[in-house]
Amino acid sequence: MKKILFVLSIFTTAAFISSCNKMLNETPRSVLVPEFYKTAQGVKAALDASYAGMRTVWGCEDYFSMTTPGTDEFKRGNDGNQNFMTYDPQLLPSDGKFKAQWNNCYTYINTCNAVLEFAPGVSGIDPELKKRFVAEAKFLRANYYFVLVQLWGDVTLTKNFQNTALTSAKRDPLTDVYASIIQDLKDAIPDLPPGPKGIDPGRASAAAAKHALAKVYLTRAGSKAAKGTDYTDAAATAIDLLNTASSLSLFLLPDFVTVFAEGNETNAEVLWTVQHTASLAYNGSPNQDSRTPDNMLVHLFVPQYEKVDGMQRNIRDGRPYIRTVPTKWLTDTAFAERVNDTRFYKSFQTVWYCNNPSSIPVWPNPLPPSAPAGAQPGAPKMKLGDTCIYMPQGNKTDAQIAATPYSLVPSRKYSIKLSPALSKYVDTKRSDMNAPGIRPIIAFRLAETYLIAAEALMMSGRAGEAVQYVNAVRERAAYPTGDKTKMDIKATDLNIDFILDERTRELAGENVRWLDLARTGKLQERILKHCDDNARINFQAPKHLLRPIPQDQIDATTTGPKYPQNPGWF
Repeated sequence: MKKILFVLSIFTTAAFISSCNKMLNETPRSVLVPEFYKTAQGVKAALDASYAGMRTVWGCEDYFSMTTPGTDEFKRGNDGNQNFMTYDPQLLPSDGKFKAQWNNCYTYINTCNAVLEFAPGVSGIDPELKKRFVAEAKFLRANYYFVLVQLWGDVTLTKNFQNTALTSAKRDPLTDVYASIIQDLKDAIPDLPPGPKGIDPGRASAAAAKHALAKVYLTRAGSKAAKGTDYTDAAATAIDLLNTASSLSLFLLPDFVTVFAEGNETNAEVLWTVQHTASLAYNGSPNQDSRTPDNMLVHLFVPQYEKVDGMQRNIRDGRPYIRTVPTKWLTDTAFAERVNDTRFYKSFQTVWYCNNPSSIPVWPNPLPPSAPAGAQPGAPKMKLGDTCIYMPQGNKTDAQIAATPYSLVPSRKYSIKLSPALSKYVDTKRSDMNAPGIRPIIAFRLAETYLIAAEALMMSGRAGEAVQYVNAVRERAAYPTGDKTKMDIKATDLNIDFILDERTRELAGENVRWLDLARTGKLQERILKHCDDNARINFQAPKHLLRPIPQDQIDATTTGPKYPQNPGWF
């Protein structure tokens, strides 16, 4: 299969760092050849290249486009990809985002395979460290394959290192690919460090592998490859992690807002992160067949705030790519309760402060009724540092809007140009306005483990046992001003729609929503109910329940049977 390649013109590899206070530190190398992987240095380089490849998933606009917009949570923003985000008929298998994500996953699967093939025979590596290297490679390979099966279903399963291009390929059954993912994670767990404490941020731990394994079981349970024990296995694996979490210094942070506080990405709730960096040596497209590994999430949710009088672009508020905006369902229904549940205002920016002295608006003549005391025709409505934009909950009349000194934007006025902005990826340490994010991306965190346990228990017919895990997450959401007892739910409240709603409140914008809706069989239903008009019109099942096999892959399979396409795609 021509596009499952090993050889790249440039590989990014990493040097190991002993200090647990430093992140996985990656340094660029020249071309790596198979003979190099038969050395201790080569095995380490292959492993660290495998880690570096995760930047083409977590933080990359391609993966974001396939997992976040075009759902009940987020719809197309003003500058969003029309084809992707509204399931437009012009979305074709030849789209570069499909090709890039597919190729990147297989490139780094092959790099993992290099570690697994060559590490056992390499001398010069401590045996215990070698076992850990193998475990890390299996963890990473499992995660790359998990991306593939969730997006594409049956995919090619390759477990041997390739150093030459192939022209033939087949799609292996989903059952076989899931079995390989699960076995890799099971094999990895005993030989990984127990938790993230004491290891370089970004490295795999047994805790991260258990979280991944629980999620794999949960996802397989909703697929055509489902096993009868999947829900019970998902519950048992998640609960095992939760029961041992305190001994690993893992726990839910008391305040939801601190989970995503800038600079706090190694907090006690975080199980695994994907590292990003400010160095230009690591960013940008490594070749024409790969997409940028930059962390673009800092830009993608930002609205056109700079077009409001009194505002101009700034690093804190971000560059307005405005790829996506929240749906009315997310803002008005999922987050309707904001007295005891504090997560909306800790997940979304709804206030912008005046920072442009040259465009401060003035009061009209005549003044609107109910203008504030002291307002004068022709006088500035605000000064630098004052509120310039506010997006409150609930309705406001046109008269109230006119009488307010700042731009008052209630939810009925939210638009594809101006809506609340997800704030989980705010990055003030970037070098300039256009620079990508340098923060690590939180891929796995303990709050999701609680929700996995709850969903798996509920689906196993054990809703009573699931309640405590949902309530743990919901009670935390009340801190500091809410009444946590009013956040508690009962077993009779639980169903898959409630679980999905709770996952929105906790995990909004964390690159999981399309996957959640697809695995639970709710994708079509929720898009038809809650996404924008174009998405509702265009969505077709079974076509849009899977992504199309990249045309490049089909064209490259020139020997033997044609590589099969997914249903509905041509």
